[in-house]
Amino acid sequence: MRCPFCSYLEDKVVDSRLSDDGGNIRRRRECLSCNRRFTTYEVVEEKPLMVVKRDGRREPFSRAKLHAGIARAFEKRPVATQEIENLVERTSGELRSQYEKEAPSAKIGELVMKSLARMDPVAYVRFASVYRQFTDITEFEEEVARLKKDGTD
Repeated sequence: MRCPFCSYLEDKVVDSRLSDDGGNIRRRRECLSCNRRFTTYEVVEEKPLMVVKRDGRREPFSRAKLHAGIARAFEKRPVATQEIENLVERTSGELRSQYEKEAPSAKIGELVMKSLARMDPVAYVRFASVYRQFTDITEFEEEVARLKKDGTD
């Protein structure tokens, strides 16, 4: 590691710690030339996951976009912010474990809807209406009927 102060290439690690989330390692280093200390972070390099859209376009998976869609479905609903974060984290993790390079957008939507149906029926219908591109009230009614039927089994 190059020293940020004198550019010398050799140092020693003084201390190593895992971050709170366990996603990276913080290392305190000391330059063997100028003896100044500096901090580096080691993170796992993740391969970018691409989302294959309905029309065949591909775009990088965006955790922020997933979060925004789920948060919009829960708008003005009695759900804790942490529950939304947990759902985003579970969905992201499941996608990365199932798909190495490309995930169909349909699979992402289905994963989210499956979780929303268990968590909050109103959020589920909101999300489904956008995801399935409802065009009239009949489609809403059919989805609500399907949700009621599945909930009583």
